[in-house]
Amino acid sequence: MLELELPRFGRCSYRDSEVLLFPWGIPGFVSLRRFLALSVDGHEKYVWLQSLDDLEVAFPTADPWQIFGDYAPQLPTYARESLEIERPDEFATLCLVVASAEAAELTMNLLAPVVINLRTRVGRQVTLESGGYSVRTPVPRTARPLAAGA
Repeated sequence: MLELELPRFGRCSYRDSEVLLFPWGIPGFVSLRRFLALSVDGHEKYVWLQSLDDLEVAFPTADPWQIFGDYAPQLPTYARESLEIERPDEFATLCLVVASAEAAELTMNLLAPVVINLRTRVGRQVTLESGGYSVRTPVPRTARPLAAGA
C-alpha cells in the first residue's frame, strides 16, 4: 500500500494496481500520465482523476449516463484499437466536468470522453467523430453539487 498527501483530498492510500495509465497524456497535460480515480463522499455522480505526476492537478469527471441517459457515443476505430478494447464490458467512459469561475454553471465535455480499458487500466481522451456532441454541454441542476474545492 502506498500513501500520499493530496492538496485537495488529504491523505490517500492506494495500490500500484489502482493506477490508471494515460500513455498519450490528456490534451493540455501531455506530461501527466499516471492517475487515480477518486470518489468523494456526497458527490457520488462524480469521479476525480487525480494526477500522480503533479499532485496539484485533479480533473472532475462523471459517468455521462448518470446525467445524460441518452448519450450514445460511437468510439472511433483508433480508440478501440489503441486501448485494445474488444468488448463493451471492458471499458468505462467518463467525461470531464468544468465549473465556471463563479461555479454558477457546470458543463460536461461530451465530445471528448475519457475512455479507460478496465482490464489493462490504460486510458485516453478520445474525440468523437460523430454524434454532434459539445465540449460544453450544460449539466442540469439536478445533477449537482460539485464543490469547487471538494
